[in-house]
Amino acid sequence: MAASILGPGAPMRICFIGDSFVNGTGDDDCLGWVGRVCAQARRGGLDVTAYNLGVRRDTSTDIAARWRTEASARLPVEHDGRLVFSFGANDCTADVSGGTRVDIERSVALATTILGEAAAWRPTLMIGPPPVADPERNARLRRYAERMEAVCRAVDAPFLSPFEALHASGVWVREAQAGDGAHPNRGGYAILAQLVSEWPAWRAWLAASG
Repeated sequence: MAASILGPGAPMRICFIGDSFVNGTGDDDCLGWVGRVCAQARRGGLDVTAYNLGVRRDTSTDIAARWRTEASARLPVEHDGRLVFSFGANDCTADVSGGTRVDIERSVALATTILGEAAAWRPTLMIGPPPVADPERNARLRRYAERMEAVCRAVDAPFLSPFEALHASGVWVREAQAGDGAHPNRGGYAILAQLVSEWPAWRAWLAASG
């Protein structure tokens, strides 16, 4: 039945690995951007299975410790398995010491290792962190996105930074302000999902599934 609905494309399993923004925290529809982009792909006739491995408050340190074990359990070698990472927002969160939860140089080093190993194993994409309702943290997030773009270029993993588009839309930040100061609701996640769905690297992935 599924094959007749979804057409002839090969089944694709995708692990989305990251933090609460991957999880979709704050979305009353419980879809986040991950659920929305995969629903759109399936409406387009593609047999996509999504594994949401977003964990609230996870930093790059946490993701480095868990990503390979969790992804390996879901991506058997005989299947078309892919990886999408999105993290860094928690690294940039201020801590009681006056610094951040993970120093930016440590974050860059961890991301280089994570993405380098991932890209050598499976097709890999990286999506940078979104804005929040805090100008100081946003300044750190902008710098982080710039560094992540360079990391992804070095390991040959396509990178999308949604920060400026989400910030300019106003919806993401307004919804974050109405919530916990960081996470939007359905409107913000819908905009991020559209950015990902229109991203040439994502579209090329879907085209390659068949």
